[in-house]
Amino acid sequence: MSNRTAVDAEGSWFEPEHIAQLRRHLPIPYLDLVPVRTDVDGAVVEVGLLLRASGSGQIVRAIVSGRIMIHETIREAISRHIEKDLGPMAMPRIPVSPVPFTVAEYFPTPGISPFHDPRQHAISMAYVVPVDGETAPQEDALELTWFGIDELQQESTPLDEMSGGHDLIVRRALAHVGAA
Repeated sequence: MSNRTAVDAEGSWFEPEHIAQLRRHLPIPYLDLVPVRTDVDGAVVEVGLLLRASGSGQIVRAIVSGRIMIHETIREAISRHIEKDLGPMAMPRIPVSPVPFTVAEYFPTPGISPFHDPRQHAISMAYVVPVDGETAPQEDALELTWFGIDELQQESTPLDEMSGGHDLIVRRALAHVGAA
């Protein structure tokens, strides 16, 4: 999940203390985005995973994710987060319909669901987003690697390096596109 601060209705940034207070009292709407490369027939052939430092200082694989801001459509939020993490030339194909393939509920308390975010209760809509352009890790991402479907289906995979339930999001995405 992103560590950016939220924007209020007037377009100004919430102070970190204010967003922390909101996170303690309200579920926060998020997006989980699984960037993919497709072949000419539209079949998914690769999944892009970021490498970044977690809040606890561990280096983990991650998907693109982040909050939906006030007055921002889901389509705008998808585009913003792809650009923020994969770069301005990523050229995502935003889904025509903003219907997620799954919804994940992240809880600050481990064990309530397979999804965990120690900062907050977040409700995240997940999308598979085909990316056609040039990509490079941005912001706090250390690396972006494109993994072939076969690499993700082996016994020991990059999905094992994910935390908070992101591995489950990727597995569900693969099943959703018929690649599992």
